[in-house]
Amino acid sequence: MVDSFQIRPGSVRGNCISRRRFLADTVRWAGTISLVSVAGSVGIPFQSSYPGLSSLAFPMGFTTADEMLLEEIEKASFLFFWEQVDPVVGVVKDRSLANSSDPRGIGSIAATGFGLTALCIADERGWMAKKKLEQRVHTTLRFFAKRAQHQHGFFYHWMNVHTAAREFNSEISSIDTAILLCGVLVCCAHFKDAEIRDLATQIYERVDWPWMLNGGMQLSHGWRPETGFIPGRWDVYCELMMIYLLGLGSSTHPLPAETWESWTRPQFEYEGERFIGSYAPLFVHQYSQAWFDFRGKRDAHADFFENSTIATRVHKEWCLSLAKEFPDYSEDLWGITASDSAHGYAVWGGPPRMGPIDGTIVPAAAGGSLPFLPQDTLRVLRTIREQHGKRVWRRYGFVDAFNPLTGWVDPDVIGLNVGITLLMAENARTGFVWDTFMKNEEARRGMDRAGFEPGRAADHGGMEVLQMLRRATGQSLTSLRAEKDFAGEELA
Repeated sequence: MVDSFQIRPGSVRGNCISRRRFLADTVRWAGTISLVSVAGSVGIPFQSSYPGLSSLAFPMGFTTADEMLLEEIEKASFLFFWEQVDPVVGVVKDRSLANSSDPRGIGSIAATGFGLTALCIADERGWMAKKKLEQRVHTTLRFFAKRAQHQHGFFYHWMNVHTAAREFNSEISSIDTAILLCGVLVCCAHFKDAEIRDLATQIYERVDWPWMLNGGMQLSHGWRPETGFIPGRWDVYCELMMIYLLGLGSSTHPLPAETWESWTRPQFEYEGERFIGSYAPLFVHQYSQAWFDFRGKRDAHADFFENSTIATRVHKEWCLSLAKEFPDYSEDLWGITASDSAHGYAVWGGPPRMGPIDGTIVPAAAGGSLPFLPQDTLRVLRTIREQHGKRVWRRYGFVDAFNPLTGWVDPDVIGLNVGITLLMAENARTGFVWDTFMKNEEARRGMDRAGFEPGRAADHGGMEVLQMLRRATGQSLTSLRAEKDFAGEELA
């Protein structure tokens, strides 16, 4: 099958969206105002009305049923990050059986970054006693501040969760350290605990970002003690934005401002939709945006929130174009990103088509895209939950992947996919992760040095009006919560 797909040279400097699409989106955003008004008039708690969100926060128009589904998904996802950790070290397992723990002991610092953020979400939502959550944060931050092996503040990608030893002869990883740091900074901003803030500051400020440049202007993928720096560099648009922004925001070892312009931003086109992208799975449009709040902002190249929205919409349409080949793909069921497959781990997606596409569905493709296409992705998650049920829904939520055509169901969950689903579900509901992370001066400074400025109000369909409505009607999650679901007890 030939995709209707093109790549164009150069960067996006004008509008990343057609006038027709812009007008349609404007009407859609205007419609959410009436949805919120109706919800308020009948007493439905609209939890997306969360005070303290950045100035361009917006309601998603979720129904009570939507909120119930997302709450169920988030709680199950959090349970993975609570249980699949050695409580003495605090490093989160890379993966686990979907129904329970197992003897595998490989931990991932990236999964740990998602896990630290999960602890903050659990505290905000009252799923567990604050004291227990803070103790877990203390354990993890003490380990990375005082015991974990590092080079210039960067950590090994894989660690044994029990012994903290390096596993797989893994690299000192720049991207995985960045994901860990994002979780560290969320804890720093959320918990009002002096030790947590001191440890988080120590971990972040120790990172020597220029060292990872290895004499160039683009960050290296990593370093190994046996061979030195990995030849590959972060030089093309992908999940790399978080690394550069964290480095630009450092007050101790900052990256030169010019490094933001050192990586390329290929422009793709599919069925008339244009966006900055790369030959990579869908997650590259999700990870940086799980923490950094790009809404209503643009640099010299793009509004990256809108860019990810377009890329997600394109991915959906591309999946639907494969329906003749894989009849399970439909408006109700679509989405592929890096995941397990029946034949091992697969780095797959599109457009353009990459990997051995076989009709597999990856729930995290929709879950990690919730803020970009809320109604479309919720439709997918609801279909998976209701139509496939216990086959694919286990203790930690959705299995990592499944294939409705062959009957294959992954026995595992993977921390990264569980994590992106949890964080983006919370961002879609309340913006809590965005709001909390952006309280850090380092995050704001990084975006400032990269040249991000507020976008035009018209580019976002009257968002200022929506924000006024939110501030007039919003309540904190604490005030909306009648009682903690678990009364200070661990999830069961």
